Amino acid sequence: MALSSMTGFARGHGVAGSYAWSWEIKSVNAKGLDLRLRLPPGWDAVEVPARKNATEKLSRGTVYANLTVERKGVQPTVKVNEPVLAAVLATLKGLAGKVEASPPSLDGILALKGVIEVTEEDEREEDRRAAEAAIIAGFDKLLADLIAMRREEGATLGRLLSARLDEIAKLAARAEAAPGRKPEAIKARLAEQVATLLAASQRFDSDRLHQEAILIASKADIREELDRLVSHVEQVRKMIADGGPIGRRLDFLAQELNRESNTLTAKANDVELTNIGLELKSVVEQFREQVQNLE
Repeated sequence: MALSSMTGFARGHGVAGSYAWSWEIKSVNAKGLDLRLRLPPGWDAVEVPARKNATEKLSRGTVYANLTVERKGVQPTVKVNEPVLAAVLATLKGLAGKVEASPPSLDGILALKGVIEVTEEDEREEDRRAAEAAIIAGFDKLLADLIAMRREEGATLGRLLSARLDEIAKLAARAEAAPGRKPEAIKARLAEQVATLLAASQRFDSDRLHQEAILIASKADIREELDRLVSHVEQVRKMIADGGPIGRRLDFLAQELNRESNTLTAKANDVELTNIGLELKSVVEQFREQVQNLE
């Protein structure tokens, strides 16, 4: 299964009978799946099937879907509301002689609210159902386009993540080969430091100092960190190869990679290992930033 990002965009339109519709769908990063539909009044029947299809095919991302519908080719009907007009005329007749004003004009009377009613031809139930079906089908098609775009970007992210993994593996190999990480080298440096302290003062217990030096040397070994780095890299490679919605699991492994690189840097006992640790932290952070975009 291919990788998918959480960002994408799709737009489309169509006509069903006298109804012209258009969808605009976009998705952005999110911890879970959040579908936000904006529908015109009276088109609530579209929401349930659209939401069902989206939740079946997407697992993460905030998805904004906006629908507009316009009824075209329908002749409006204009009629006078006789009761309202009669009431207006009666009121005007009652005010005659009480108020000094010019006689009311026809356009003025017709402009009064409620006197003129403009309505559209009544829609047929079968026409509305056909339009709803076309709009839902249009949403499904655009959802497929959105998913295709997310997968295309997911493929690019997969290549970027693989490149970062290659860098992490190379840095781990450099740390593995670094002369300064060998226990013998660590012990030798500590022994030299102990000898310097003993030469400076006779109050130090040489046996106790050597014991402490051995303990510090064992704690400074980064064998476990290197093994875990290699293990995490292998896990991530397998997950990327398998594909699917792996964003959350990769985010967890990115945190683990970050933990190991931090510990390695803290344990570094010479300049080379310190520099490798800092490079590791930088690459792992780049890796984690890219993971945040995956579904």
